Amino acid sequence: MTATERGAAWLMQGGLRPTRQRLTLATLLVGDGENRHVTAESLHALSRQSDDRVSLATVYNTLRAFCDAGLMNEVVVDGSKSYFDTRMDDHPHFYWEDTANLTDAPADQLQISGLPNAPDGTVISKVDVVIRLRRA
Repeated sequence: MTATERGAAWLMQGGLRPTRQRLTLATLLVGDGENRHVTAESLHALSRQSDDRVSLATVYNTLRAFCDAGLMNEVVVDGSKSYFDTRMDDHPHFYWEDTANLTDAPADQLQISGLPNAPDGTVISKVDVVIRLRRA
């Protein structure tokens, strides 16, 4: 399967029409079969290196569409910096403060012994774990 075919298949999983821009970004995200953590800005920079350039506004809109379609998760760091993760299972992340990179942390080493009760009329839908790292 080519990178473009992999991108098109990924879009079909989310029920998204493979427009030129979506296909370009999907191919950059999943074309090699690897999972990615990207920011809108880093994905935009990658798209500028391809033959099909995509505007930053389109990258933001497309990442939102990918999340809404269940193809990606948004991981917010510091309340203002968003990373988009193509790996969809529940797993923790390392945030590397010196490089501002987000990577997967080993889920089998994380133990959460309890969570607070959700307020009346609500349920806990997800728990995000971001472990911040800095070089010693």
